[in-house]
Amino acid sequence: MAYGPDKLVERTVASVDELANYLAKLPVTWINVVGLGDAATILALGNLLGLHDLALEDVVNVHQRPKVEPYADHLFVVTRPIECGEDGLPLAELNTEQISMFLGKNYLLTLQERKGDCLESVRKRLRMSTGRLRIAGTDYLAYAILDACVDSYFPVLDGFADQLDAIELEVPELRHDLTRRLHAISNELLLLRRAVRPQREALNQLVRDEHELVQHETRVFLRDCYDHVVQVIDYLEVYRELSRDLRDYYLSLMSNRMNEVMKVLTIIATIFIPLSFIAGLYGMNFEPQVSEWNMPELRWTYGYPFALGLMASVASGLTVYFWRRGWLR
Repeated sequence: MAYGPDKLVERTVASVDELANYLAKLPVTWINVVGLGDAATILALGNLLGLHDLALEDVVNVHQRPKVEPYADHLFVVTRPIECGEDGLPLAELNTEQISMFLGKNYLLTLQERKGDCLESVRKRLRMSTGRLRIAGTDYLAYAILDACVDSYFPVLDGFADQLDAIELEVPELRHDLTRRLHAISNELLLLRRAVRPQREALNQLVRDEHELVQHETRVFLRDCYDHVVQVIDYLEVYRELSRDLRDYYLSLMSNRMNEVMKVLTIIATIFIPLSFIAGLYGMNFEPQVSEWNMPELRWTYGYPFALGLMASVASGLTVYFWRRGWLR
């Protein structure tokens, strides 16, 4: 996309050599490369724009932290937005994507890993000529792209908020899959925090350090983008803390439920201990003819009802005692 205040050219070029015409004719040229598998094309872009070899090496190594590296006549910026599909919406399997940017005087080169990104809003603003994007320079275009990358986190954060609200309502039900879901959310929040925190440092460097390619007016907008990153980090910390609290709440309820079960089993066992003693006592086979002290109840007409009544009295007495102590309520 090459543009000026009164003209916009948008097309897919067949070779790097075609870019020279646009670089010479229009004030700003945005070159977007999708896919990093063609090393010859990336080297040709580096030769055309005079890019540093170390920066080109970082482009193909897609595990870079967000950062800003100044060179003689260009800036190298790495950002990590949420990976999106071709419709611009975040994918179901949450991940981040590396977007490498080279900011020059009259060009901005962006290289992304795969098709689909969060930059469609920037393209629409260029096509419709809304705001100051068409009349500003490449530094403002770089700000617009960084801002779109940061904004890609907010719909995902809203999704996390909805998931945690739903889990909070399900915790009292003690569903067995809650710990797995909370663990998955914690891992995704950790992934996002690792991607966003270096982004804050990179934006702070753009705002703080003076560079001839970044105008003073653009730094005001970069400060606003920095505030958005800080807000994202705050949300991530709140949601991570909430997920931990919900997990602790769930485990606490499970422990209380287990304590209730153990209390009931203990009470039942306590009631049957004296009954077992009585049954064991009257189950001893001592011959009463040998001694009058050997099980005299065997000669008694009401010996068996007496033993059953004694067991019932002991069980009833223990039940009443436990009830008055509040252990059965």
